[in-house]
Amino acid sequence: MRVALFITCLNDTLAPEAGRATVAILERLGHEVVFPQEQTCCGQMHANSGYRQEAAPLAKRFARIFDDSSFDAVVSPSASCVGMVREQYPRLIGRTVPRVYELTELLVDVLGVEDVGATFPHRVTYHPTCHGLRGLHLGDRPLRLLRNVRDLDLVELPEATTCCGFGGTFAVKNADTSAAMLSDKVRCVLDTGADVCAAGDSSCLLHIGGGLRRQRAGVRTMHLAEILASTG
Repeated sequence: MRVALFITCLNDTLAPEAGRATVAILERLGHEVVFPQEQTCCGQMHANSGYRQEAAPLAKRFARIFDDSSFDAVVSPSASCVGMVREQYPRLIGRTVPRVYELTELLVDVLGVEDVGATFPHRVTYHPTCHGLRGLHLGDRPLRLLRNVRDLDLVELPEATTCCGFGGTFAVKNADTSAAMLSDKVRCVLDTGADVCAAGDSSCLLHIGGGLRRQRAGVRTMHLAEILASTG
């Protein structure tokens, strides 16, 4: 399969390891991954902040670049941005872009793979992000993949479906509320005794990771893709 990588702005600038891990997983499984160099922002930040007119040209550019018959699929390590493309583009520009998948959707639903050959000897808890949980309805796909990672001790996160408080500009515009939500999430992570807190959106991981570091908790945050790419 020939897969185009949609990296997203945040991953490109702040968390490139998620993109590199996505490529590593797919190439290990025997697929070709290409990176369209002309890709830019999908427009989510603009649209979610009320600047829909400014978001529309970005959405049209994305559609022009990624609605390409030479790609069998488009993959992104971000439920948030995939949700933007899938849910908002029809209203924003009156069209959809087919075959755009979040990483766990592509692995489980399209490729039919739950064991990607990973090894990760650590105690891990998983935070289901709001866009993945409520937007894309990823369900247990991420957990099914994690359960097949060799030597990984997966522990359930208390109150897992509760938002971490990031929410893009929500964390800036409603800082006190966001901080209180983050405090609750960090407490739940620490209650698991995990070494690593994983998630499928780097934005939420940056938020949670900041809270953990400020407490000097000694718990790492990692994108799910990084764990699935690990071979020990």
